[in-house]
Amino acid sequence: MQPAPDATVYIVDDDESVRDALAWLLRSRHLPSERFAAAEDFEALLERGFRPVQPCCLLLDVRMPGMSGLALFERIVARDLVEAMPVIFLTGHADVPTAVDMVKRGAFDFCEKPFSDNALVDRVEQALQLSAQVQAAWRERQRLAGRLRELTDRERDVMRLVAKGLPNKLIADQLDISVRTVEVHRARVFDKMEVRSAVELANVLRDVEPGGV
Repeated sequence: MQPAPDATVYIVDDDESVRDALAWLLRSRHLPSERFAAAEDFEALLERGFRPVQPCCLLLDVRMPGMSGLALFERIVARDLVEAMPVIFLTGHADVPTAVDMVKRGAFDFCEKPFSDNALVDRVEQALQLSAQVQAAWRERQRLAGRLRELTDRERDVMRLVAKGLPNKLIADQLDISVRTVEVHRARVFDKMEVRSAVELANVLRDVEPGGV
């Protein structure tokens, strides 16, 4: 599986020669990139409200003047972007234990300098595939959340009881409405939420509203 053609690899490294070499390497595999000379420059992008909407990943140097790669990674984690924009650390031998710790914190991987070109790009492509999957899941949750907002208050009441597995008669008793009214609302909920069963509805609600069913 190849990354989407609109995928982007962000490179944050204070060494211009490294940035240029990485950009050339990525171009050789038809992967566009954007380069940043300092962690502060990329953080400025985050501060402007950047949120990934296309597959992307970040190649991040551990040691840089000013803000370190580790500090930038913490900002990315705090913004809950580390899954949608996987981070691959570029590290020297002395920083390997630190990079391993960052992987435990959610970084996608680390590559020790000097790294194998093919191995690095292979991991970049895998990170971009993960990014695409995460962002697709985001979009699906947003789509379903939009459908939830289209429900009337009564449809929402019926939906939650249906999702809990209650039969129409008990739902009617709890809401003090007729069984026929429950059937009508149930059919409308299934249609609006694009599901065919109570089990499927419950699964959708768990995805959209974890803990809310």
